[in-house]
This record gives sequence, structure tokens and C-alpha cells, in this order.
Amino acid sequence: MSAARIRLTTATRLVLDVLLASDTDDPVWGYRICALAGLGSGTVYPVLERLEEAGWISGGWEQGDPSGRPRRRFYALTGTGRRLYQAAEDSRRARAWPATALLREGRT
Repeated sequence: MSAARIRLTTATRLVLDVLLASDTDDPVWGYRICALAGLGSGTVYPVLERLEEAGWISGGWEQGDPSGRPRRRFYALTGTGRRLYQAAEDSRRARAWPATALLREGRT
């Protein structure tokens, strides 16, 4: 599957930031992403679905006995998703830099 471009809303960027910061040895699941991003499940799960469909993240179900609770679905950035997100953030920062410099100088 080729990775599709997606709209990087604030919620999408927060979810991607959590995934970018997560340790590959300690993957994050949906509810944990909600808590770390400070967003509700009604926002996070549609974002995760779009990111997975676009090829930016991969998801997988918890293996083994979940000890009386529902199985967790874990998520991680794909290599392509990591590259595309970092490129988009670099571009956003480059576009924002002139405005930031003007604000620091007190110009409007």
C-alpha cells in the first residue's frame, strides 16, 4: 500500500506526536494515546483509523490473555509515516519562521 497524504489537524498532530515519542519496545494502545494526547476517544479513534488507512501507522491486536479485559489494539508509526510527518512538520516550521521572527521583533 502506498502512503497517502492526510490533513494534519491539531488532533492528528497530537496523536502523531504521541506515536513519534513512543518506545518501540513499549507500544501504545488507543486509550493510552487518548490520555497522552489529552483527547477523547471520539477524536482519537477516527484519527487512528485514517492514519492506518493512509499507511502512516500500523496496528495490531494484543497477543495472549488480556486477564478479563478486552484486548488492546497497539499502534506504531510506519517508516513512511515517520518520514512524511517529519517532512510535513519541517515544512510547517519553515513557513511559520518568518512570522515568528516578526512577532519577536514587535512588528505586525
